[in-house]
Amino acid sequence: MLKKVLIANRGEIACRIVRTCHKLGIATVAVYSDADRDALHVSVAGEAVHIGPSPAAESYLRGDVIIDAALRTGADAIHPGYGFLSENPDFAEAVAAAGLRFIGPPPAAIRAMGLKDAAKALMEKAGVPVVPGYHGPEQDPDFLLAEAGRIGFPVLVKARAGGGGKGMRRVENAAGFKDALASAQREAQAAFGDAACLIEKYIAHPRHIEIQVFGDDHGNVVHLFERDCSLQRRHQKVIEEAPAPGMPEEMRRAMGEAAVRAAQTIGYSGAGTIEFIADASEGLKPDRFWFMEMNTRLQVEHPVTEAITGADLVEWQLRVASGEPLPKRQDELSISGWAFEARVYAEDAERGFLPATGRLAHLDLPEALARIDSGVRGGDRISPFYDPMIAKIVTHGADRSTALARLSGALAEVRATGVTTNAAFLRRLTGQPDFAEGRPDTGLIDRHLAELTMVHAAPSEIVALAALVLSGALEPQASNDPWASLPGFRLWSEASDFVDLEHRGQHLPVSFTTGSEGIYRAALGDKGIELRLSRSGDACLLEVDGCRRRVQAVRGERDVTIFRDGESWHFGVFDPLAGEDEAAGGGDRVIAPMPGLVKLLRAAPGAVVAKGETLAVMEAMKMELTLSAPRDGKIADVLVSEGEQVLEGAVLLTLEPPPGAEHG
Repeated sequence: MLKKVLIANRGEIACRIVRTCHKLGIATVAVYSDADRDALHVSVAGEAVHIGPSPAAESYLRGDVIIDAALRTGADAIHPGYGFLSENPDFAEAVAAAGLRFIGPPPAAIRAMGLKDAAKALMEKAGVPVVPGYHGPEQDPDFLLAEAGRIGFPVLVKARAGGGGKGMRRVENAAGFKDALASAQREAQAAFGDAACLIEKYIAHPRHIEIQVFGDDHGNVVHLFERDCSLQRRHQKVIEEAPAPGMPEEMRRAMGEAAVRAAQTIGYSGAGTIEFIADASEGLKPDRFWFMEMNTRLQVEHPVTEAITGADLVEWQLRVASGEPLPKRQDELSISGWAFEARVYAEDAERGFLPATGRLAHLDLPEALARIDSGVRGGDRISPFYDPMIAKIVTHGADRSTALARLSGALAEVRATGVTTNAAFLRRLTGQPDFAEGRPDTGLIDRHLAELTMVHAAPSEIVALAALVLSGALEPQASNDPWASLPGFRLWSEASDFVDLEHRGQHLPVSFTTGSEGIYRAALGDKGIELRLSRSGDACLLEVDGCRRRVQAVRGERDVTIFRDGESWHFGVFDPLAGEDEAAGGGDRVIAPMPGLVKLLRAAPGAVVAKGETLAVMEAMKMELTLSAPRDGKIADVLVSEGEQVLEGAVLLTLEPPPGAEHG
């Protein structure tokens, strides 16, 4: 067995690997950048080595520095996790050349599957079905447009290198093809250092189903059944489950055999995933699935496979890397129950899923209700340099409905403040009828996006509770005077107080009076409401019109977040001067919605632009953001340059009225 492993990664996967290493008695070494100096994965590992500045290209992607850290600390193996260097064959070779074990497949296997076009050609030869498309080397836009026309729109433009939805665009018609291709190529170049793309037929009712495979150095290969990853947004997985709903046993067997055949073809060893696309227009059928790509690493969603098989896949990786045969044969593997995984991210679903950065002031995850894989704690900072994942929530049950109900309940208990999360969006998704009834597909979220991201107005009683919290009316008074210990006490009349709240840019004045026995009467404009509060553990019961519901309030210095039934509302103290600067812009500015890199500028001073026209493209947290003209006008000034890193709120461009127009 290996003695010491250096983990060439960060966040939740680094913490996950440390956990299994410790279980097996294997010493661990973490690596960290400037931004991660105080990160959780650093504190849980036995040792930690600083490897460079915050940008990944200067730290987590520096293979030479990572190998040097492994040698200096006496590690005998490197586990790459997923992302970063995990599918880099040059790094795997360099690790072996340094006399260390790379905990992953052979470099030749990584290369064979590293480029989607070559991988598909290889799979065709091995008898694995592939999606119709153009998988050749030609990258001329006119040629690719002609190929797209031959295949038939809609098509998918896909980066041939990497994965995770980077460099992938759905194109509906010829008119939008070249712009989509250019965007995909830019994103692919930034993510993988390879701009080349391939073109594939878009499947109308697609299901994304993948098979977990595992090989060892003795020629054994098994599969650990399927995962359904159809619930996606922008080709990024959102909720995964195992097994796949509606999967016929004949199709499960056919997919498993095809996946094992694919792994055997390239001499695979270690953990890997064969990703298939299935046409579910007439239900799942064994002759309607096609190979898409292979991920030659551990997957983010591996916990659902662990839940239904009882296997610790990281332990399997470590044992295989130590030269041991696979722990189980194919006939010893079986499916038990159902499992789901939801990815909780620091992102604002109601603002187009913009990644959120800042200090995670408070974090409470439902560890009693679900398996939680996380790499952050309350007080940590979510930086713009890496993936904004906060946690993976994994539930298991005897059947699908039980596991899904547990996931919904666990998501309702996520409490995070300081940065916005997608927990409420995920919980709404668990109740979406098509998904709840086992009919997922890759377009489901887009079709129901409006209802899933709807802004839920704060109910009157929630606004009143926020006012009570921020006024201090609910705080116990530190005094020996029994009268002073009663907030707002008046000798001859009820106490009265007034609080100016701000919620989602809205000014909410609230006045209230304090009665007896936890009763409060509040006035919100011309509307009055009476509520009663009582304690229930770390939360409280809020009673309105005889109906009690559990709520929790997490207070900051000048703000409060109220949680109830899986939804949350954030309130601050109203500042009458806060909106002046924004109002002064009057739609005359294009502002960075978050910290990031200015990838592309399509505007020059003096240029006349139309409302909605693309003016700039930013890259942040592994995604591209397109910034458009807020109105018709003329570019007055361009305040940034391509390649410049900017902060949230930075003014990128300014507009003036178009020629001949009056600026009102």
